[in-house]
Order: sequence, then C-alpha cells, then structure tokens
Amino acid sequence: MPELLSFLITAILVLYIIRSVARIIMPMLFQSVVNKAQQQQQNKQQNYRSNTKTEKIKVDYVPKTNKGTVPDSEGEFVDYEEIK
Repeated sequence: MPELLSFLITAILVLYIIRSVARIIMPMLFQSVVNKAQQQQQNKQQNYRSNTKTEKIKVDYVPKTNKGTVPDSEGEFVDYEEIK
C-alpha cells in the first residue's frame, strides 16, 4: 500500500510540474510559429510585388462603334409577342 501511495504522489507531482512548464513554454513555441508564418507571408508579398511589371499602354486610335445598327451577317430580326 505505501508503494501505491508513493507512486500516486510522485505521478501527481510530475504531472503538475509538466503542466506548469508547459504553460510557460507553449506560448513561446506558438509565438515562434506565428512569427515564422508572418515572415513567410511578407516574403511572398515582396516577391509578388517585385515580379509584377508595370506597363503603361497608350492607345492612339479608338475605332467608332455602331451600337444602333445590326450587321448584315446577323440576319433579320422579327419582333414577337408572348402569348399566354
């Protein structure tokens, strides 16, 4: 019986110590993971910005469009009424 009590007390103490240490260490580990992800995202944005080319296109002539006329290739259109 004393061995069982000794084992339980030791196990509880070990678990308590592990839990206390984990509360201190885990936020540091998560912070480093978050910082690494942020750094990778910033690097991707910088690479994208450096790879994009800014070209200016100048248009000298814009042809006139005939919006109101129907080209001959379209055929003949017939108005219709919907019958219910």
